[in-house]
Amino acid sequence: MTSQANTDNEIIIRIEGRAGRITLNRPKALNALTYAQVLAMTEALNDWRDNDAVQLIILDGEGDRALCAGGDVLSFYDKRDDGGVYAKQFWRDEYELNAAISRYPKPYVALQDGIVMGGGIGVSAHASHRIVTERAMLAMPETTIGLVPDVGGMWLLANAPGHFGEYLGLLGERMNAADAIVMGFADTFVSSAKLPELIAALVDPAADAVGVTIAGFAEASPPPVLINRQEAVDKVFAGNSVENVLAALEAGSEEWQTKAVAAAKSRSPLAMKLTLQAVRAAREMTSLEEALNLEYRLTTRLFISGEFIEGVRALLVDKDKTPKWNPATLDAVGDAIVAEFMGPLGANEELGLKAG
Repeated sequence: MTSQANTDNEIIIRIEGRAGRITLNRPKALNALTYAQVLAMTEALNDWRDNDAVQLIILDGEGDRALCAGGDVLSFYDKRDDGGVYAKQFWRDEYELNAAISRYPKPYVALQDGIVMGGGIGVSAHASHRIVTERAMLAMPETTIGLVPDVGGMWLLANAPGHFGEYLGLLGERMNAADAIVMGFADTFVSSAKLPELIAALVDPAADAVGVTIAGFAEASPPPVLINRQEAVDKVFAGNSVENVLAALEAGSEEWQTKAVAAAKSRSPLAMKLTLQAVRAAREMTSLEEALNLEYRLTTRLFISGEFIEGVRALLVDKDKTPKWNPATLDAVGDAIVAEFMGPLGANEELGLKAG
């Protein structure tokens, strides 16, 4: 296979030199990940797994604004009346792809240039080699649309330093390049101007091993921002409930704390409570697959309950930014509701991924 693209040309898949290359090609939509792209990526990775001509994978996004700004959530809204059939299949195939990337037997190089959120995290942050640039902006902002961090985000958040997982997951705080490295979402900083040269070196059949090649382009990143808040974050986000976390934030005097309180008021109370519980549950897990299985329970239930659809409506469809969350307040989201959402699905409904 030398080159292929789906009928809408929204993903470009080809072999260049020793590399299998995947380019997300929806720049006007910030390369938001569609179901067709998920299937095309899965097929390509399967094809290249035993192809000796392909020694590594390179993932990038068309344009200079985003690798991938998230999943194509409007497609879920369009399918809101199908009983969850589309959502369940999309997430099942997407999460299987995320897991496959994490255990892919060949080097998988993800170029996290520009915006990388949601689904973009899923196809890049589980890679063996994760490169960020000065334009990188990573985040898991799902609670703004009545969803929880998914695509393996819970696993990444759970393994971030201290209680940053709760902070990043509940409030969708943005990470610059250095923050992403510190938080475990990326590995190496390379300036965006050097990416074409890096790609050329990586695809060269005569080049050194992938890690050695990347190391030759590595640079010192701009300074991190979030890690400077470590002491306060660990104290605030150690709270045993979202209510306690917000109370601690309100008692703080730093600018970021004030902004966090304001941000929390627009989030889904249900999604926030589920996120807090899920991040902490993931800390006790031993594999990405376990976290994906839990995320699947939560996302499918948030779709069927209507919480996710209401969030998409308010933010992206009607754009009135006044979602009618259900339950409407944090105190109305009791422990029984959280337990129900996190509990097992019905027979033959689980994602059921096994650790590789």
